[in-house]
Amino acid sequence: MLGAPCSGSKTALWCAGRVPQHVFLVSWWPQASLLSVLTLLACEPAEVAVEPVPTQPQLPAARALEPLAPLPQATHADPKRAALGAALFADASLSADGLVSCTTCHPLDRAGTDGLEHSRGARGVETALNTPTVYNVTFNFRFNWNGAYASIEDELDAPVYLTLATTWPEIVAKLRAKPEYVAGFAAAYPDAVTTSNVRDAIARYLETLTTPNARFDQYLRGDTDALSSEEREGYEAFKTLGCASCHQGANVGGNMFQRLGVMSDYFEQRALRGGRAAGPTDLGRFVTTRHPADRYVFRVPSLRNVALTPPYFHDGSVATLSQAVSVMAEVQLGHTLSPDQVASIVLFLNTLTGVPAGQP
Repeated sequence: MLGAPCSGSKTALWCAGRVPQHVFLVSWWPQASLLSVLTLLACEPAEVAVEPVPTQPQLPAARALEPLAPLPQATHADPKRAALGAALFADASLSADGLVSCTTCHPLDRAGTDGLEHSRGARGVETALNTPTVYNVTFNFRFNWNGAYASIEDELDAPVYLTLATTWPEIVAKLRAKPEYVAGFAAAYPDAVTTSNVRDAIARYLETLTTPNARFDQYLRGDTDALSSEEREGYEAFKTLGCASCHQGANVGGNMFQRLGVMSDYFEQRALRGGRAAGPTDLGRFVTTRHPADRYVFRVPSLRNVALTPPYFHDGSVATLSQAVSVMAEVQLGHTLSPDQVASIVLFLNTLTGVPAGQP
């Protein structure tokens, strides 16, 4: 039955009737100055900490069969490496023109997005697709809109080459010329500054960028008063209409691929809204696989903090959350929603706004 509560298994997801069988299931650090990083790294080097994502606590029986799950309230990234990654993430000197850092496109005080349809990298070059948030990225099963990368470490190639307009050898050379980085890496890694270690440090930092304990998480954990009756109605509509067939799990998405335009032509509708016709940047997973069935197939985005991250979709073509809900209902589910239905779902989506881990 469409929108019926499902567990996280493939079989349960297929019960919604819209998930193809090629689906794959799968602490906030402030931007640290180099001085603060070195202070932290002055301790004895830590052993490599490779730990799984924390298991979820036992949920109340009434919530156990929900298609969504609460985010883990803590991650276990190595603190020294994460602190070093925080410094790298904010260091504009690593880009080709010395003006752009990771935080340029992913400002943490704006929910990890810059609010632009297309971000601007080194030398003013625009990105081909809209920049998604970095918050909770560690819970995605693949990375980038077309799912080209299986790990965060590998995904870093894209922003380094395209947005920072540089190369890993150039970055490593710059870091080895800075005593503070040399000391920091030596304290965190046995082999000091290497491409692999730079990638690892940034990935460990990104593991800390989670937003647990949203009001919806509190609701799933048993606090029925965390949501108003109107917000609970919005959640029920979200499930009944079929939104949860793709946006499910702890990250409310981010763990499967889906074709954009299951029920009607998204790109035709975009053109009617005054946008452009379908082009090379809309090919989605086909760019990676070259398989005809993967045309216009994208990684389903997480809806965590979605109220804070406009504009929406891979092309950044929709400015408001209400419009995004209407468009997705039509092209993915075949529903034309009333204004009241849209408003109800938007009320629910606002409850997915969390607080960066480690902040009150």
